[in-house]
Order: sequence, then structure tokens, then C-alpha cells
Amino acid sequence: MEAPSDRSLMVDNVLVLLLDIEGCTTPITFVKDVLFPYIKEHVHDYLTEHWAEEECQADVQLLRQQAEADAQLPGAVAIPCDGAAKQAVLDAAVASVLWQMAADRKTTALKQLQGHMWRAAYACGEVKGEVYADVVPALRAWRAAGKRVYIYSSGSVEAQKLLFGHTTDGSILELLDGHFDTKIGAKVEAESYKQISAAVGCPASSILFLTDITKEAAAAEEAGIRTMVVERPGNAELTADERKRFQTTSTFSLLH
Repeated sequence: MEAPSDRSLMVDNVLVLLLDIEGCTTPITFVKDVLFPYIKEHVHDYLTEHWAEEECQADVQLLRQQAEADAQLPGAVAIPCDGAAKQAVLDAAVASVLWQMAADRKTTALKQLQGHMWRAAYACGEVKGEVYADVVPALRAWRAAGKRVYIYSSGSVEAQKLLFGHTTDGSILELLDGHFDTKIGAKVEAESYKQISAAVGCPASSILFLTDITKEAAAAEEAGIRTMVVERPGNAELTADERKRFQTTSTFSLLH
């Protein structure tokens, strides 16, 4: 294992940097204390305002299908069919969203609605994406050195683009070469990283994955990808064994 003082050497032979978002580029508190509360506080008003729009009705239909699939789960909320009274459907859709969020569900139906709500919030300036101070300088340095940078997050690609397209520093999308979400596979499965390696056309050994989750780092390593665990304020504390196994860093500024 390379010593901490050799962190910069890890990037010398790297062609692609693959970045997680929560706890890596962006404080976990941004998602927990800003994005998710926004959904809970505004979902009723959002559905009310956009109810007649085709996109909103598609969101509700997807929520309805998810509710049907979840029918046997404790607390699941059924959503009446299209012919039911508007208010009954709307109230049930809101209740379903809140139940899914309370249960930490990551369904496509929930993510799709959240993405549309965040898009509206970013567009009107109610929400601005947050990134650590060392992120943008590092992205610029990596790109200047000829490296490519991709994002891999459990949040949808649309949500990723919204965050990086509306940060407190403006849009930084031009510093990113592409985005991956769980449509390519779960982040704790080695096969997902093999798929990403193939998608970016780069050998796994030339990719460096930065994440705060050791299970994700282990899966990436199983696929042959190099890893580094990012320690940021608020991230889960690493165990002694994890510190021995994984290379770590507290800032992107060390990775030149």
C-alpha cells in the first residue's frame, strides 16, 4: 500500500477520475438538510401547481405503479386510479412520497418526481448546489492535465446535472465528462464498475474512484479500479481495519 505522502503519485498514471457526490464532492448535509427537506415541504404545493401538466401526470402514474408493487409492505399508501377525485389522488400521492422517503426508498418513481421538483427549485434559485472549496480547483487541474472526470452517484443523472449546473459558484458542468447513476448498476457491485470502465473506454487500472463508502471502494477494487476513501466532516468514521486497507484523503487538493 502506498504511504499517505505518496497520494499525489496515485493520480500520475490515472486517466479517469470517478467521483461520488455525497460526502465526496458535496457535504452529506446538503442532501440531508437541504434537498430532501425541500421535497417534504413542497411536494403538495408542487403537485397542486403542476397537476394538469403531462409530466406531472406521468410522475403520478409511476408513483401509482410503485404503490401497487409495494401493496404488501407495512405502511404503503395506495394511490386511487385516474377516475378518482383529484384531491384524493393528490393527497395519496403526497402520502406515498413521504412514506417512501421515511423508509429511505430509492425507487425510480420517487427519484423521477424528486428530480423534477429539484429542477424547478434550482431554476428559480430556491436551491443552489454545494461543493467543497477544493473541488473546483481540483477539477480544473485534472482537466488541464488531460484527465477525464465522471460522476457516479445513486442520485439520478438528472439530479446530478442539476446540482453541478446550479452551484453557489455557477455551473461547473463543463468540468465533467459524464455521469453515471444506478441504472448502470448498484454501487456496491463490482460489475457496475466493469460496466463503467467499458463505457468510458479506459482500462480499470487507469481509473481512480473517490468515495466515502468503503463497501463501494471494495466493489470498485474487485473490478480492478483504484480507489481512495474520502474523509470529510460528517462522513462515517473509518475503522482501524478500513484505514489499513484503503488509501484515504481529506481533500482533493492533495491529488495532483
